[in-house]
Amino acid sequence: MSFRLINWFKFASPSSFYPVLGKMIPMFWALAAVFGGIGLWLSFFVAPTDATQGEGYRIIFIHVPASWMSMFIYIVMALWAALGLSLNARLSGMMVQALAPTGALMAFLSLWTGAFWGKPMWGTWWVWDARLTSELILFFLYLGYMALHSAIDDPRRADKAGAVLVLVGVVNIPIIYFSVKWWNTLHQGASVSLNKSPTMAMTMLWGMLLMALCLWMYSIAVALMRVRAVILERESHTDWVKHLPEVRA
Repeated sequence: MSFRLINWFKFASPSSFYPVLGKMIPMFWALAAVFGGIGLWLSFFVAPTDATQGEGYRIIFIHVPASWMSMFIYIVMALWAALGLSLNARLSGMMVQALAPTGALMAFLSLWTGAFWGKPMWGTWWVWDARLTSELILFFLYLGYMALHSAIDDPRRADKAGAVLVLVGVVNIPIIYFSVKWWNTLHQGASVSLNKSPTMAMTMLWGMLLMALCLWMYSIAVALMRVRAVILERESHTDWVKHLPEVRA
């Protein structure tokens, strides 16, 4: 019995990857809607009121998943950046470019929802706490990448310069994650850990995890839509783009 191996390398070509994206995007939008609907229902209508923080704690159902995604997206960008620099793959730079705005959005949501949570809990909108400061640096890294990339006219040179910046900035991710352990900070420790039992009610935990899945699916859908636009822009001179139905229309 013979097995046919999938030639995954063919999807490194924008012309092969583009039609696949069109089939994947609706699936991720549907998953984002399902996870988001159930997650919001659990988070705001089923999860109990916190004994010490009251109803104000519910902002964590947006804050924590957004914070997770802001770090995760940057790690994915770093992986694509490393792949692009090592293999000189065009699609890698396109993926990094497509992911950056969504990562910046997640970092922005993390900072602002954290401020809305911190005001009633800490009595202030902002403190130069280690975790808050390192998350702010992450937001600036996203903005810095987008500014650098847009400042260079040649896309391939922009991809390489941006990739270097992303890889240098990835050192900030473990600083964000371990900051509450390394320094004495106002920010509370993790309520969800891989090696410890959760310190919250199960309905709270499920609400948070479902919202994290919602933002994950949303991030994938938006990034894939954006990379399709990047492919069309960069490959507009090629015959395969000129013959696409959406381009001819």
